[in-house]
Amino acid sequence: MRVYGVVGWKNAGKTGLMERLVAEISARGFSVSTIKHAHHSFDVDHPGKDSHRHRQAGATEVLLSSGTRWALMHELRGHEEPPLELLLSKLAPVDLILVEGYKRDDHPKVEAFRAETGNSLIAPGDPTIRAVAADTALEVEGRPVFDLNATARIADFILREVGL
Repeated sequence: MRVYGVVGWKNAGKTGLMERLVAEISARGFSVSTIKHAHHSFDVDHPGKDSHRHRQAGATEVLLSSGTRWALMHELRGHEEPPLELLLSKLAPVDLILVEGYKRDDHPKVEAFRAETGNSLIAPGDPTIRAVAADTALEVEGRPVFDLNATARIADFILREVGL
């Protein structure tokens, strides 16, 4: 399975870069899935809906299905957050899985960086970060630096890295 990540501090441009990369790589004919890590509690369900009522009643998993899509919600109910490797195994096979977040995991990554956030670069101390996409001119020893909005060039780099 080909996996490539997009990491960076809050407001660094990760989600926008992910969105552009999915569109670019999909337009080239490759199938792409994504995993997004959230550092906070989130809910994709709505109170009062049948699926929410099932979860509130204690269901560990609730699968919603329609003629358009299906979604599986899994409640941890106090258990540890599953590792990325387990989550990856739950996805159907595709050409590439792009992962937003999970900066401490071992898969290769590109770091999104915006100078205005005032954060330091992660890349210098992390060999899994293979390139940086920044909104300002930077030099990172041994790694290419792309303009944050150079989506096609970043996609070219990622696709070469994963052998597509």
